[in-house]
Amino acid sequence: MKRIVVLGSTGSIGRQTLDIVRQLPDQLQVVGLAANRSAEELQDQAREFGVTDIALMDEKTAQAAGIPGGMNAVVDLATRHKADLVVVAVAGVIGLQPTLAAIQADKQIALASKEVLVAAGHLVMPLINERGITMTPIDSEHSAIFQCLQGYEAKHLHSIILTASGGPFRGWTAEQIRDVTLEQALNHPTWRMGGKITIDSASMMNKGLEMIEAHWLFGLPISQVEVVVHPQSIVHSMVRFHDGSVLGQMGWPDMRLPIQYALVYPERLPNALRPWNPAETPQLTFEPVDETVFRSLALARRAADEGGLMPSILNAANEEAVNALLAGTGSFAGLMDLVESVMDQPSGTDTSLGGILAADAWAREQVRDRLRV
Repeated sequence: MKRIVVLGSTGSIGRQTLDIVRQLPDQLQVVGLAANRSAEELQDQAREFGVTDIALMDEKTAQAAGIPGGMNAVVDLATRHKADLVVVAVAGVIGLQPTLAAIQADKQIALASKEVLVAAGHLVMPLINERGITMTPIDSEHSAIFQCLQGYEAKHLHSIILTASGGPFRGWTAEQIRDVTLEQALNHPTWRMGGKITIDSASMMNKGLEMIEAHWLFGLPISQVEVVVHPQSIVHSMVRFHDGSVLGQMGWPDMRLPIQYALVYPERLPNALRPWNPAETPQLTFEPVDETVFRSLALARRAADEGGLMPSILNAANEEAVNALLAGTGSFAGLMDLVESVMDQPSGTDTSLGGILAADAWAREQVRDRLRV
């Protein structure tokens, strides 16, 4: 029996994590749950799974609901002695502090929040290695890479090929993108996700952030992390070895499979998910990315190459710009211009946790200032 804490239990990944627990009651036990501000749903989940340790990130909501609240409460939950594994499925850089605390408390990590490694891979990965912690990725792309590398040493790996659906604007020109509406950007052809990740998929910034995450997770320079468009979303990513061989992991576009693998690794357990049948998808295609249209990939490479605080600034500026777009401010076509303008400003050099959080706050304020003009 593996005892797990789920941070972000009321979000899409959190709910699907609990679906897996329901299917594997003899393997997994929930011992802690945390959410942002969905107090009622959190309490319903706690009753269902018999959980007494819960927390809300939003302090006002927590106080009104009589639940422990704030960052300290979430960090405390992530480090409780009874937990074996912490699922980090919170949106944004707020997952960084509880992740670092959980690693220092010798908890295994199942990571869905790509921002943790984008903003602080230089802090997280050395600590993972120092403490001998297993960190299993939940993102379908990184799960695919992780699975393909089982049984191989790092020295065998030549490069990583991340697959992207292409989003709703695959094949569009830069001129067509100028007139995109928010409704169009939220209409993803394959996946059903939250607003922020759906916009990131449409701009392909999600793939840019995944490039940086893969760079840290698998120890490759960003120049050896490639992206290819695969509209069918069946091949979740691939690895290329030095001998030229390429391995990929395939399956239906369903997050429950990578979630289950992350939770029960290194086991592979039967489940109720529909297995992929190659005869049902005979036409699998791959296309290059038009980076003159999807500039987010070049910005991600720049951030990784510059290092320091730049990945944090990229992530924070994009997150703030997307949140503003979802609230009705700004335009989809202007997202990357806005992010790049913040990246072009002089920033600090303190890459400690405090420096990262300060850079994150600074980048967000820069975006807000530009949108107020």
